[in-house]
Amino acid sequence: MNTIGLNFVDWIIIAIYFAFVLGIGVYLKKFTKNEEDFFLAGRRNSSWVAGLAFLSANLGALELLGMTGNTFKYGMYVAHFYWIGAIPAMLFLGIYMMPFYYSSKIKSIPGYLKLRFDEKTRVLNGIAFGIMTVLVSGINLYAMALVLHTFFGWNWDASMWISAVTVAVYVTLSGLMSAIFTEIIQFFLIWFGLFLVSILGIVEIGSIQEIFSRIPASFNTLWSTSGNPAENGMLIHWGGIVLGLGFVLSFGYWTTDFLVVQRAFSAKDLRTARMTPILASFFKMALPFLVILAGLIALVLANDPNSGFALLKDGSQVNYDSALPLLIARYYPSGLVGLGVTALLAGFMAGQAGNISAFNTVWTYDIYKSVINKKASDAHLLWMGRAATIVGVLISLITAYWAKSFPSIMDYMQAIFSWVNAPLFATMLLGMFVVWITPNGAFWGLVLGMGSSIIMYLAVKFQWVSLSLITMSDVSSDMAANFWRAWWAWLICFSATILISLFTKKKPKEELVGLVKGLTPETIDKDLRLIQKPEFWGIISLIVLIILNIYYW
Repeated sequence: MNTIGLNFVDWIIIAIYFAFVLGIGVYLKKFTKNEEDFFLAGRRNSSWVAGLAFLSANLGALELLGMTGNTFKYGMYVAHFYWIGAIPAMLFLGIYMMPFYYSSKIKSIPGYLKLRFDEKTRVLNGIAFGIMTVLVSGINLYAMALVLHTFFGWNWDASMWISAVTVAVYVTLSGLMSAIFTEIIQFFLIWFGLFLVSILGIVEIGSIQEIFSRIPASFNTLWSTSGNPAENGMLIHWGGIVLGLGFVLSFGYWTTDFLVVQRAFSAKDLRTARMTPILASFFKMALPFLVILAGLIALVLANDPNSGFALLKDGSQVNYDSALPLLIARYYPSGLVGLGVTALLAGFMAGQAGNISAFNTVWTYDIYKSVINKKASDAHLLWMGRAATIVGVLISLITAYWAKSFPSIMDYMQAIFSWVNAPLFATMLLGMFVVWITPNGAFWGLVLGMGSSIIMYLAVKFQWVSLSLITMSDVSSDMAANFWRAWWAWLICFSATILISLFTKKKPKEELVGLVKGLTPETIDKDLRLIQKPEFWGIISLIVLIILNIYYW
């Protein structure tokens, strides 16, 4: 494949970025004196720092290449991932769940499961999360390699290893602290480096109205065609969107995925921690104007035989994830291409660093210290966290090749979430709000939930059962299957946990103080003015969400 021309200025911009990121890791290493600094960034960040890092950790390959490519494949329905598929869950995390997480001084989500239930539930989730994290981490390595391969013409193996080594170095040096600082820089790089794609696309095509008029009718609405799956690009019923994405996958990701929640843990106090996801929700709602619009522009160009625009192909398989790099190559002049490439690499570095810093924390505390070396010193845990970073990156290299085999990384990503996050959300919800849920109920409910989701995935993949049995529709897509499978896994876990809890031993209430609503003192934000309260900003965010959904109905 021919390389896309990069001149001297482009190379300088890219080199400065990589040098700066590695320099931050070296500089912050002197502030990383103990395991709390490494794993929780010393718990001294403001809501703005934690909030931007919270969102930036989610702004990896999934958001950039995956969402642009999926918009090309499914149309406007991809905006549901940003709005109903994110905002309600982010607000719920900030207002209701963060007090339990932050006040209990846990270092990870599995740590909460140990306190609320028992050790076996914690280890089960720790192992499942570790596997999920390295699978997702592989997506970021693959996406970074795709950019290096597309723009520089490097072979896949060299691109993968260069990406992996860079992340390993700066996360190993100072852990979450360096991850958070670079994520904030990457947040602004992503916005400034990529918004020009949408602007220049609008200029070329004529207007936003012209873009919508030149895409299929099934691709340009959010809800009006959701009553009949055959009429929308994602081939899904509104029930699958609301139950599968809006409720299970969304809440499962934003409230239980330690990758993003860990950023809120780094906040300096409880109010700051609660404001972290609420502040991030406003930026999250704006992202479709960067990513979804780019995907629609790519679709219009690809449908125009005179544009000369076509997505890459691996054999006969269309690579939807190539849409954004090809748009950058089309629109950015020499000298500016370096900024666009740097913005893409920044997004992948953010996602990769977030995954690896979450992986090393869960491995160190919830598997290694919990099961293997219960008497490990703080210094030894710090060493183990750094070692786990290297191992996590190496495993990610293997999973990156698996991610490369999928036509769309977003389909792959949601499949992973339906295996782990969907049932876990049922366990967390019951654990936080129902005092009589038992340790055995939680453990076996989680086993049944995760097991059923994986079995449903394999049953459809190997055609043991019809896809319509999962989606309850004669027409459906891979994404529709992910949404519905997540809902069934959640329902199975939720029901089994309740049923088993009715017949197994409960924990004493005195052991659950601070962990379950109703047993936790309500002393949050009582002395704050209205405008300072997280609930106030949560309501504002919800109003904006409703307006956006009505406008693009």
